[in-house]
Amino acid sequence: PPRKLMATFPSIDPSYGAQKRSEPKFKTVQYGDGYQTRLTYGLNQDMKEWQLEFSNLKESEADTIESFLEARAANSMESFDWSPPDETNTYKWICSSWSKTLPYSNRATISTTFTQVPEP
Repeated sequence: PPRKLMATFPSIDPSYGAQKRSEPKFKTVQYGDGYQTRLTYGLNQDMKEWQLEFSNLKESEADTIESFLEARAANSMESFDWSPPDETNTYKWICSSWSKTLPYSNRATISTTFTQVPEP
């Protein structure tokens, strides 16, 4: 069967101030003498989440981002490729919510949260 091409987020950079969130999965075993042991679990125990803002966009750029995200959502929340601002590697992400504001005439801001997903 033909290989499915993965969608890649449009090459529009987020504004400065992007925020990365990490929450590794681990379990703690507490012993009676006050000591404890912590163990990570799961193969993908430290997936990331990015809160991004794309500020001062032209309406056409905002439309490009919104159309891209809407198309992924309409396709059963299909993941997409994206490289975080501080990295050169590309990972798989989903975006389950975003908002658009129009601060000035012909300008827009898109606020999003990208959640990393464990896919090949």
